[in-house]
Amino acid sequence: MNKVLVAGVDTSTQSCKVRVTDAVTGRMVRFGKASHPDGTSVEPQAWWDAFRQATQEAGGLDDVSAISVGGQQHGMVLLDETGRVIRDALLWNDIRSAPDAEDLIARLGQSPKDGGTESDLDDDPVMRGRQRWVRAVGSSPVASLTITKVDWVSRNEPDNAARIAAICLPHDWLSWAIAGHGPAAADEAETNLNDLFTDRSDASGTGYFDSASNAYRRDLLAMALPEGMAEKVVLPKVLGPHQVGAKADPRIAGRDVPGGCIIAPGGGDNAMTALGLSMQVGDVSISLGTSGVAAAISPVPAYDMTASVTGFADATGHWLPLACTINASRILDAGRAALGVDYDDLADLADQSEPGAGGITLIPYFDGERTPNRPEARASLNGLSLENTSRPNLARAFVEGLLCSQRDCLELLEHLGTEVQRILLVGGGAKSRAVRAYAPQILGMDVELPRIDEYVAIGAARQAAWALSGQDQPPTWPVEVEETLTGQPQDQVFHQYRDWRK
Repeated sequence: MNKVLVAGVDTSTQSCKVRVTDAVTGRMVRFGKASHPDGTSVEPQAWWDAFRQATQEAGGLDDVSAISVGGQQHGMVLLDETGRVIRDALLWNDIRSAPDAEDLIARLGQSPKDGGTESDLDDDPVMRGRQRWVRAVGSSPVASLTITKVDWVSRNEPDNAARIAAICLPHDWLSWAIAGHGPAAADEAETNLNDLFTDRSDASGTGYFDSASNAYRRDLLAMALPEGMAEKVVLPKVLGPHQVGAKADPRIAGRDVPGGCIIAPGGGDNAMTALGLSMQVGDVSISLGTSGVAAAISPVPAYDMTASVTGFADATGHWLPLACTINASRILDAGRAALGVDYDDLADLADQSEPGAGGITLIPYFDGERTPNRPEARASLNGLSLENTSRPNLARAFVEGLLCSQRDCLELLEHLGTEVQRILLVGGGAKSRAVRAYAPQILGMDVELPRIDEYVAIGAARQAAWALSGQDQPPTWPVEVEETLTGQPQDQVFHQYRDWRK
């Protein structure tokens, strides 16, 4: 009996990965990968080219029955009425729209509070604005969110703004292309913007979608677009967790499959990671990639009135409150570069130090920061003296700075009511021997280390298999825990970090 195959795609900041998977067992059958260009502003055609290259490396998709795309969140893709990309996509880590975020907050907070319905809101107009955004869409604007990038284009590129016929996200655009639109369309083919689709998880990161009512907030989007455009602009249909969005163009996938290849809703990378890890309520994942993300599964929407935790949706019908840092695994890269060592040498040096790095603390905001929201900040080394300035202490300070920034995120989730029963550590940064050694000390509890794998692509493949099955629940695929990391909590390290961070 032939295996039923599905494909999970991870179109991330740095690369595109295609994982062809057995739909029943979840075992990988083939895999391909291709790089994306550097930068925070990217021509989406590069994503399509990388997808095609990764697909070829994975042996093609002719025998695949279902496909799903997980992607970097928040990136803004603008299309004109013909379906052509208007300008390079602004990615989640492009911070040029930080002033726009502040402006959107201020504008929503300008009117006095209504004592009858808003008696619990802050008297300060800025904080009141943040709280109104949180109530409306679960998150307050920061430079990462799509709506701030739309606002930036409207203010700085009015000619481009006037051409906007549709707004979508990276995973939406690639799913649409796999269905035969955009770059995949034949020259004579009609491109239908109304065929765009997305899911709750990625839509909830735009700043103009309410995941609790499952509806776009065009009134909020209108704040970021030229007058009169918000009601006309096409926004992707928001599908349920295992609905079918379209059929793949047979030139791209499913040519040898009777009935063709279906395309599942896809989702944001964090939601797909959670799906790939089979996370349940009480689980928190800490993902150390380009960004650092602490995410929890919640059965109810999350509304953080301090505007520190973003109340996103997950890929199963629940919610995924998370706190995200712009800086994560690249903190280790900065430490390696500064000390002229490789990853193993960095770990060896750090092991020669003690918890707290002799009093040295790195506040690792190299590229600005999102949690806390300090887009203009830069990294700093604190507590240096003639006695403690040594290579081992500096090495340890870089590793501890990375982990303490994630402890910040974990504590924010706990303050929101998340009961942390299990921590899962994933992402490229989890490969570091030093990170593994110190994680339980700084996070304050045992940490499970799933086998290093492509969990965004696994989650996307699992969703594809779910959509194909027609069942109410996703298929059960095993998640191999490589090791449970243990260690004596060293709270003084985080307290030292917190004192300098203030």
